[in-house]
Amino acid sequence: MDLKSIIRTVPDFPKKGIMFRDITPLLSDAAAFRHVIRQFLNYCKGKGINVVASAESRGFIFGSVLAYELGVPFVPLRKPGKLPYKKIRQEFQTEYSTDAFEIHEDAIKKGDNVLIVDDLIATGGTAKAAASLIEKLGGSVAGFAFVIELSFLHGREKLKGYDVFSIVNYDSE
Repeated sequence: MDLKSIIRTVPDFPKKGIMFRDITPLLSDAAAFRHVIRQFLNYCKGKGINVVASAESRGFIFGSVLAYELGVPFVPLRKPGKLPYKKIRQEFQTEYSTDAFEIHEDAIKKGDNVLIVDDLIATGGTAKAAASLIEKLGGSVAGFAFVIELSFLHGREKLKGYDVFSIVNYDSE
């Protein structure tokens, strides 16, 4: 399936010079959405994943469905101030801002084998922060699964030593 023909490119969003890859048309296409989930399920085979964690907010869409299909818990990685219980925090740089994630301190158990799912990898800062939170709580990262990879931003370099899977690659803006 040609997902690039379904993903919309929006120039100059959220700021001038950024070519935003909009997944909402993909979500509106049931066959395309199912295709993405099937690709992720195939990637997961044999990895012993017992938790799926995803970054706010678009990662939740894919990660929660994948966790449901795998029959494992889903753990949200939230922006600051959104979680009500005891939490830990990790700051990170994106291609156009500084941000942070928080996770409940009891969300990951020592020895959990966690798949981190997000809609997109750009510079890798978001993904690296997610891995840091999982590992601080005693979990191990079984891999990363992304719908879109902006390979021209070299995000995989920040994830050396981890297994990284992406479905759609953009090798230039």
